[in-house]
Amino acid sequence: MINARPPTPQALLAAGLAGAALLSAHAAAAAPRNLSDADLVAYAAAPFDHAAMMFKRITLGLHHGAPVVVEFPCSDICPQYTTQIIHYDLAPGAACAAAGGVTVTRRVPFSIAMVDKAFCVPKPLAAGR
Repeated sequence: MINARPPTPQALLAAGLAGAALLSAHAAAAAPRNLSDADLVAYAAAPFDHAAMMFKRITLGLHHGAPVVVEFPCSDICPQYTTQIIHYDLAPGAACAAAGGVTVTRRVPFSIAMVDKAFCVPKPLAAGR
């Protein structure tokens, strides 16, 4: 049997403070960015690296409190046909409308074809689509 001494109060305090510092640093780093209409439009207009982004899904931030994600689907001719779809991480329909989004149907690469898929898109990105 190993004879272990209980930790001192100072050691417990130091461990607790270190843990709290790590948790608060992680929480600050993980806080989603608030996105304006202009931020969304600028992101959508910016070029992206098709090869580096294909098949990825990233969280962009929050727009009017709703989470915004970007998907980069591709199919048979990759990375050339990688496309970018920016949308709320919400179901199309009533939930989308309640968040101020617009349900939009987009053509998405699938196998050797394209399929129609509905997305909940922020209003600034739904115009002209």
